[in-house]
Amino acid sequence: MVVNLQPADAWELIKSSGDAWLVDVRTPPELQYVGGPDLKEVGNRYLHLPWHVWPKMTVNPDFLPGLAQAIASQNTPVMFLCRSGGRSLAAAKAAEEAGWTQTMNILHGFEGDLDDAGRRNRLNGWKAAELPWRQT
Repeated sequence: MVVNLQPADAWELIKSSGDAWLVDVRTPPELQYVGGPDLKEVGNRYLHLPWHVWPKMTVNPDFLPGLAQAIASQNTPVMFLCRSGGRSLAAAKAAEEAGWTQTMNILHGFEGDLDDAGRRNRLNGWKAAELPWRQT
């Protein structure tokens, strides 16, 4: 069963675990223009592997093969991250169905939910939690 984690809990898990990975499933333009988690402090167990193929936004047929190629064991804890938590949940479920045993979805994603003014990065999410990130 996919586990949902708050961003701060995901950060704590990746800091405390010697083998947990964070898989960013956003598209290349999202990563380029918005930035992404900075895991150099914890050994860079980070993989950018889009769930959707830009610009058509169809499911990436190379997602599961790419995951298996990058992370050797299906018993490795893997946390999935997107903009706001939807695509990452779909990716985590697909990984689980493919045999991955420790799949986690990072709630609210990198940018979080929209606030009353229609802006992200304020209510919740990786950036709002002030976790390490960098502009790419």
